[in-house]
Amino acid sequence: MADFEEPIFRFEPAPDHPGWDDWHLSDPERFNHAALGRLLVRKDSETQATVRMFPEYRHGNMLNMVHGGATLGFIDVALFGAARYFGLGDSSAALTLDMSTQFIGAGKVDEPLDAEVELMRETGRLLFLRGKVVQGDHLVTSFTAIVRKASAKIRQQK
Repeated sequence: MADFEEPIFRFEPAPDHPGWDDWHLSDPERFNHAALGRLLVRKDSETQATVRMFPEYRHGNMLNMVHGGATLGFIDVALFGAARYFGLGDSSAALTLDMSTQFIGAGKVDEPLDAEVELMRETGRLLFLRGKVVQGDHLVTSFTAIVRKASAKIRQQK
């Protein structure tokens, strides 16, 4: 395991995608980068952000469409990228408590997938989120989720 001095998450402008930020992890061996590849994020409003994934062959099923498991992993990661952009603190130690998804259409490999994440409500410990995954005008998945924010105890252990 690498010991990094830099922040766990780092966002910097994506030179090839104006208006978007590249989302880097200090440890590229972790799930976000290793499983999903390059991720971009943009803040659309105070309560909405979009996270972009670039599906590749490795994310496809036998029909060469984006595998449902890859889509689920992408949604889960997008919740935290969006929460970070909403300014909700340290999302690296937060936890997904519940996520419901509805697969509506198939995602194509080699076309960007966008997870549009909206913050519905924030309480002292919880975030209530909803959104959809789209490819252009094509709806792939809708979702709702509850995320527990990192407790002070967990933040101190990191």
